[in-house]
Amino acid sequence: MDKYASDFVDNLIFYRTKKNMSQLELSGICECAKSTISGIESRKNYPSFELILKIAYALEITPADLFVRNASQSLFETRKVIQDEFMPYVSKFFEEHF
Repeated sequence: MDKYASDFVDNLIFYRTKKNMSQLELSGICECAKSTISGIESRKNYPSFELILKIAYALEITPADLFVRNASQSLFETRKVIQDEFMPYVSKFFEEHF
């Protein structure tokens, strides 16, 4: 299993556990069999793209978070830096020069 697949499984288990959600509950929301989630978590099966989207929706995270833990948080932090620090600088520059 390559690093991305392994990270995916680790993150799936992390976020599912963080939400106190069982494999059965997750499978119900994702409209798949419990054995599908179990197979993914035991590293025997790979999810389809559609199932990745359903899992992310069920866990209330972005699909990127399943591959890179807290990816959406990093995106949020980057967006905040741009809004709070960079945009005021750009606005001031335009006010002074145009």
